[in-house]
Amino acid sequence: MVDVVITGTGLHVPESKITNEELVLAFNEHVDQFNAEHKADIEAGLMPAKQHSSAAFIEKASGIKERHLVDASGVMDLNRMMSSMPENAHGDNDTPSFQAQMGINAAHQALKSAGIEASEIDQLVCTSAIMQRAFPAMGIEVQHHLGTSGSAFDMVMGCSSATYGLIAGVNAIKSGNADRVLMVNPEIFSTMVNFRDRDSHFIFGDIATAVVLERADLAKGKEKWLIKNTKQSTQYSNNIRSNYGPMTRIDDDSLFRDDMFFVQEGRKVFKELLPLVTSFISEQLEDLNMSVSDLSRMWLHQANINMNMFAAKKLLGREPEFEEAPTVLEKYGNTAGAGSVVAFHHHRDDLKVGQQGLICSFGAGYSIGSLLVEKQ
Repeated sequence: MVDVVITGTGLHVPESKITNEELVLAFNEHVDQFNAEHKADIEAGLMPAKQHSSAAFIEKASGIKERHLVDASGVMDLNRMMSSMPENAHGDNDTPSFQAQMGINAAHQALKSAGIEASEIDQLVCTSAIMQRAFPAMGIEVQHHLGTSGSAFDMVMGCSSATYGLIAGVNAIKSGNADRVLMVNPEIFSTMVNFRDRDSHFIFGDIATAVVLERADLAKGKEKWLIKNTKQSTQYSNNIRSNYGPMTRIDDDSLFRDDMFFVQEGRKVFKELLPLVTSFISEQLEDLNMSVSDLSRMWLHQANINMNMFAAKKLLGREPEFEEAPTVLEKYGNTAGAGSVVAFHHHRDDLKVGQQGLICSFGAGYSIGSLLVEKQ
């Protein structure tokens, strides 16, 4: 049997960053402007007045204090309140696109961590909750500029994008289709956020992660995490949705339609998805004759602080210690498919050889993906 190991990770964030206080300033100015413009209809009861937000509300609801964005200035502009996708400096198709460059930057770190050259990679998976464009595949662009060999392809799986990309890489190695796989996960989800919506304008941040997977007998790096098991599951739901797609080009009324942004039924997601996640993890461990007490760490999807703590508490049967289920929400926000990998990237160095952990993501779809890993 072929063993697969994680040998390196990388992380890159855009330079642009915005705090809760800055975000609230722009949002509340928008609220005041909206309420003034629609004063007559509001007073007549034809529409509700919009309500102010606050930094304290955001932190309590999500655990987030700040986030990196592809473009904070566009979000702060009351006439726009949307990110702009930065153009490459040369304005040509030969320079990497913004999302590809994010992935390239994270990939360089991961390759250095693994102690290998890009040319030694023979499959590249570029996975994200949203792609900057449909084609050429973002993965092929990253492959071209990095200099990896073999094949490359894109995968879109919402907030499970990174774990699904990793599992695809594991399967490629186990099947003999590749010896080394690079999973690149550049997330630009702020481009889908409605920054005029009080309940969701603060949730997402942008980031890129990268992970090197290798056949264990070929691995050269100092660090190795054996992937002992993988599991995936999906169940259809409309509770997290966007209708972004070809309709944005052929529907004249689509620009500010709410469903063209990220929308969710938050309470339904909490009620429906979390039981699926906790049952999924419990079943995965039971199938391996393990219990949650055998895990030294759970690197969970970074949705919001309440969802993370609920899942960890349900699984452990008690309040979790930070080290058992670490969060990175405070600094990065919800980074869509990247969250569990970001947590793994930052919170693994203290584990000892033989200790095990679970990298698990969950989100729109619904989708859940997890990898049981052991430090070698």
